[in-house]
Amino acid sequence: QVQLVESGGGSVQAGGSLRLSCSASGNSNSRTCLAWFRQAPGKEREGVAVFFAGPGTTTYADSVSGRFTVSQDSAKNTVYLQMNSLKPGDTAMYYCAADRARLSGFRPYCGSDLVDYQYWGQGTQVTVSS
Repeated sequence: QVQLVESGGGSVQAGGSLRLSCSASGNSNSRTCLAWFRQAPGKEREGVAVFFAGPGTTTYADSVSGRFTVSQDSAKNTVYLQMNSLKPGDTAMYYCAADRARLSGFRPYCGSDLVDYQYWGQGTQVTVSS
């Protein structure tokens, strides 16, 4: 079991920055994948970034690459999503999600789809005004 709590959302003007936090408790280790998703009103939930704890690697959606950065504070069991150069199109509820890495043969990897994640936080709202 993993419990996730997001925080850090808020309202900013376009071009501004926010840092979201996802604090995890419960069973997590180097095989844990943690992903950020977002859902805008009337739209499907979409992936933003996927962090693989073991190798410490992150993949980003094209829409946020170069503007968003994931980092980790292992001592606090917290993963951050630093969001810079925010655009009105980034307005959404942001969720963190976690699960164990999957295996492709003997190679572990983190999925990028909703169904790849069993544990979800409650979400934090980000609103970007023009």
